[in-house]
Parts: sequence; C-alpha cells; structure tokens
Amino acid sequence: MKNIYMTGGDGQDGIILTSIFSKKKNFKLFLLKKNFKKGSIYSSINLRTIYSKKIDKYLKKNKPHILIHLAAKNPSYREYSKKKFYNDNLSFSVKLFKKVYEVNPCVKIIFTNSSQVFSKREGVVNEKSKTRVSSDYTKFRLETVKYLIKKKINFMNVILFNHDSIFRNKKFLLPRLIKAIKLKRIKFIQKIIDLNISADFSHAEDICNGIYKLAITSRKIQDIILSSNKRTSVNNIIKYILNKNSLELKLNFKSRKKNPNSLIGSNKKAKKLLNWRPKKNIYIAANEIYKKIKI
Repeated sequence: MKNIYMTGGDGQDGIILTSIFSKKKNFKLFLLKKNFKKGSIYSSINLRTIYSKKIDKYLKKNKPHILIHLAAKNPSYREYSKKKFYNDNLSFSVKLFKKVYEVNPCVKIIFTNSSQVFSKREGVVNEKSKTRVSSDYTKFRLETVKYLIKKKINFMNVILFNHDSIFRNKKFLLPRLIKAIKLKRIKFIQKIIDLNISADFSHAEDICNGIYKLAITSRKIQDIILSSNKRTSVNNIIKYILNKNSLELKLNFKSRKKNPNSLIGSNKKAKKLLNWRPKKNIYIAANEIYKKIKI
C-alpha cells in the first residue's frame, strides 16, 4: 500500500485524480485542502498544518511515498500583490517538500508546471526547449524546479498545456464562453470569435491519466510534457457546440485577424515512456461543460 499526498484536491485536476486513485486498491490518498473535512475515499488534512508541528507526527504515522503538488494560489485574486503571490507559493512549496523529504528521502514528488514557462510563444516545444521568467507566476514555477534540483530530491517536472472539463473553474475562458453560448450572449461570443484564438487544448481526464501513469511508473523521468500535440481553434469549438446541440445564433466567423500561431506541446516523450495516449479531446470536454450548465 502506497500513501499518496496531494495538494489542490479541490481543483479540477485534484477532483479527477481523486476519482482515479479511489478506484485503485494499492493506494491510500491524503488530500491537503483548504476546506478540512473527512472523506469516505480519502483522508483530508488542513493546509495550515504544514506550518505547524502537527504535520510531522502525521507524516511519520502515514509515511508519504508520492506527493502530487497541484496547488498554487491564484495570481488574479485582488488581495495578492505580485510579490506576495510569488513568496507565498514558493515558501509553501519549499516547506511542503522539506516536510515530506525529512520523513522519506525516497519520496517521489510530482510537480505540475505550466506551459507558460517556455521562452517560445509559438511553434512546437519539447522538454529540452528553453524556458524564461516572464511573470511572477512563471518565476514561482521555475524557482521551485531549481530548488528541487539543488536539493537532489526525486521529482518529476510535469509541464501541462491547456486542459478543461466539467470541473474547470468557471473563471477560465472555455467555461465562460460555453455559458455565454447557453445564455445566447451574442456580443461576448462574437468578441471571442473576432480574437480568433487557438491553443493546444486537451480533455482534463487525459491529462490526469498521464499524471496517474507518472505516479505508478518506476522510470526515472525529470521533465515531461502532457498535451494534445495539436492546435485547436476556439472558433471551431464554438461551431462544434452549435452544431452538436442544433443551435442557431447570428454569428460572423469571418474574422479579420489572422489565426495566432500558438504554442504546441510535443507529447512524444509521454507516449514513448508512459505508453500514454489521449483518449478524448477538447470538443468532448466542451460539450460536457455545455450539457452540465443549468440556466
């Protein structure tokens, strides 16, 4: 029986991964959450205990074998200055890593990173592509990786591209857009159409299955990308939702803007080392979101 500790259990990826691990008999799941509550399929630990001695006894009693670090405070919240966002996220991550490492120096840490860390803003990138600090968000991500390397901790740097599901926070683009379609907010939808956005989108279940495969693999992998390996137009997603649900909205798809040549993540390494393949796609996720929205 392996003990898995996971932050970000309340978020999209945490919810999906909790469902995946709860169906496996050889894992015991411990969620570090803001909202402390007992769960039938997992044990819940208040995040604040990381800064107290209570967590030391708990970790010794329930030795961590794997830590999946999904959580990060959102930089868009008004109460967080850029400096405070960076300091809070980095200090929490370092404190967490120290705690689990002291109890088990062989612990496997899976750190979920963002495609925003890449220097390139268009074309195809892989695990060897250059990175750069472009914001406090990317600074936190890259400094965390540097810390893990410096301390020689066994970790996986998992770089995630855009992924959505019915569990995605409503503030993100796709849930907002799909709700607008449901409510027939033509002006907002047309504004998005005119931007002609495209990106590397995946179904969140595919991405989380990739994280699960990383948790169970015995391979030594430091950097790995999980992505769809292709560019998808948001306008095509809109058209798909309209056609799939027999909706007729007066929209103009003849955009004057050129389709931005957005970033694509190569998932060749994940396919080769993990035998991982996306089974769904962003169109399925978008329609699932549409079906779930109640008005």
